[in-house]
Amino acid sequence: QVQLVESGGGLVQAGGSMRLSCVASGRTLSTYIMHWFRQAPGEEREFVAAIVWMSGFSGVYADSVKGRFTISRDNAKNTVYLQMDSLKPEDTAVYYCAAARSRSDSYLAMSYWGKGTLVTVSS
Repeated sequence: QVQLVESGGGLVQAGGSMRLSCVASGRTLSTYIMHWFRQAPGEEREFVAAIVWMSGFSGVYADSVKGRFTISRDNAKNTVYLQMDSLKPEDTAVYYCAAARSRSDSYLAMSYWGKGTLVTVSS
């Protein structure tokens, strides 16, 4: 019932910025909490950030990206964004948009996934 499509990935130099987008659709979309995960080659899929569609709530972030990444959403466009600043080579990964009824740091708890978008940060 929920479809997610990421975009915005590509190649960027260390210290640069990039914004990822996740366009969501579904009849009960507003009942889901939106997450970003990432997975680097040979690494486990890790939580990046999460946000609810309701106003008045701040995003939740992994310690590794806190202060550099910002999650936001545009309800009118059914789109969630991940603004990534001060990028580091270790941020290189496939970034996935995901949705779940409850917030979780575990990829196993997600109900829906996008196909992912590759972010490559060069040094």
